Amino acid sequence: MVESFKAFVIDKEQDGKVKSQFQQLTTEDLPEGDVLIKVHYSGINYKDALATQDNNAVVQQYPMVPGIDLAGTIVESNAPGHDVGDKVIVTSYDLGVSHFGGFSEYARVKSEWIVDLPNTLTLEEAMIYGTAGYTAGLAIERLEKVGMNIEDGPVLVRGASGGVGTLAVQMLSEIGYKVIASTGKKDTADTLKSLGAKEVIDRLPIDEDNNKPLASSTWQACIDPVGGAGINYVTKRLQHSGSIAIIGMTGGNTYTNSVFPHILRGVNILGIDSVFTAMKLRQRVWRRLAKDLKPENLHSIKSVVSFDELPQQLDSVINHHNKGRIVIDFGVRQ
Repeated sequence: MVESFKAFVIDKEQDGKVKSQFQQLTTEDLPEGDVLIKVHYSGINYKDALATQDNNAVVQQYPMVPGIDLAGTIVESNAPGHDVGDKVIVTSYDLGVSHFGGFSEYARVKSEWIVDLPNTLTLEEAMIYGTAGYTAGLAIERLEKVGMNIEDGPVLVRGASGGVGTLAVQMLSEIGYKVIASTGKKDTADTLKSLGAKEVIDRLPIDEDNNKPLASSTWQACIDPVGGAGINYVTKRLQHSGSIAIIGMTGGNTYTNSVFPHILRGVNILGIDSVFTAMKLRQRVWRRLAKDLKPENLHSIKSVVSFDELPQQLDSVINHHNKGRIVIDFGVRQ
């Protein structure tokens, strides 16, 4: 039985400010759940960094252990089908938001949140992906279900230098798509090309866009973690029956669009929700992440840090100084 373990805890003080620090916890401090996991790896998402900031809208209750991703080994289980020794992945749901998350040496979770680690994926690789990789894979899965295919032309990835965008570029390239990467970070062009982008373009010139409801067909599909007015720019330039998968809103949470792309070209807008995906679909996407969507160069985008380095790495993420995916190694060796 575990006597105590280290966790990174955030709490709200009387003046409303958020305080974060490492603490020693016991399993009695963990929330309810039917599976206890020894965490081997976690990862840092922008959402995790936001959780440490004052007046954030991420954390639903305090105190909280943030970390919306974790991968590890089951050490206790009261859930049929989830046995001690199983290697597992947990992302999304309430993890790190209203239920203690992955920034802890141990985590207790609900069994219905658990995905078994595919045989062709390591626990570290699962956290190179994390929520960002899962979301990119889910977008590809949804886009292909509505007709995206290798023969029908290029696919645009907006925000290509971010976590979701970078992994989307890698995955799409891995399965044979011609990828056009859009980014405002010009110094990342060579990196994006090395990861599989055939062409790197600047941010979309949405402020210069004309008022015509349609423009020339340019892309068959788009993966869009940016949102905002760029949605209108993209949809009027999609090919017939093309689709845009909307993942994020770093460029804004509203847009104004004409119905013409939808009724004259059959353009689809797909909302991608990675938090409460049905488990069968979640499992299918993770199987693809372990097989056909798994880039040969997956490890090239990782930076591995120790748990002790977490506070500095969170600061790096919140200030946009990081590159690639940051994986937290808890030092568990089997």
